[in-house]
Amino acid sequence: MKSQTSETISIGSLEVILAQPARLPLKWVGQKELIKQVLAAWMVVDEKDAPFNPRLVGKPGVGKTTLGYAAAKQLDREVYLFQATMDTRPEDLIITPVIGADGRVRYAASSLVTAMIRGGVCILDEGNRMSEKSWASLAPLLDDRRYVESIITGLTLPAHPDFRFVVTINEDASTYEIPEYIHSRLQPQIFIDFPDREDELLILKENLPFGDEEILEYMVDFLQRAHMADEVYSVRDGINMARYALKMIHGMGMEKKAAIHQAILSILGDEALRHAE
Repeated sequence: MKSQTSETISIGSLEVILAQPARLPLKWVGQKELIKQVLAAWMVVDEKDAPFNPRLVGKPGVGKTTLGYAAAKQLDREVYLFQATMDTRPEDLIITPVIGADGRVRYAASSLVTAMIRGGVCILDEGNRMSEKSWASLAPLLDDRRYVESIITGLTLPAHPDFRFVVTINEDASTYEIPEYIHSRLQPQIFIDFPDREDELLILKENLPFGDEEILEYMVDFLQRAHMADEVYSVRDGINMARYALKMIHGMGMEKKAAIHQAILSILGDEALRHAE
């Protein structure tokens, strides 16, 4: 496998190493209207206009990251993914010092800043895991100023006109409350719900083209019953259960019904068995 070479650019008197774009095997299936909503939010209709920074909200596993990635690919832009965590610091979002092989201090741009420089799309994943201090460092980027300031380097970094930003937020996994002045900059809110049966089956078939039709149909029916009961089980869980059932059938010689039952138990636990048939 050919390794990617990091690009280094000069900003002022500093050499900065850029991040690599994400290349993910993600394909958005169904609900085409949601891609149109993201693309409309990013559109610029006048020289005095500015793109929105939409927030994609929904339960874990409904495809928020996939939606952002698919929308970016519709624009034929490089995509950069930044995974937010409780430990994310402002400098992690912008530029951090690193020690090179020669022992010298060098500077590495985050995936977000690389997207700003190269005019790509940054997906900030699970933004509600990030503290207010980190969000505050992005405030000028998310309004008409469209820049960030690096305290470590003393640089002010403007965003390329083609730069676009989207954040995903898990509806039920908020570690920090996003402050209102940031919420007002993350507009519009686009809600991603569980797909209907037809779309859910298409998603499973897209991810498991080698899957047994009967198992895929069963998992979709299971998920639809769970959705009706307001469970948090997602299509991602359905993919994992179907895949595990297939492995047990082929690798252990289990009967199909027993493999499905064991897959539900192993992936989701005892509580999920009440939705099994």
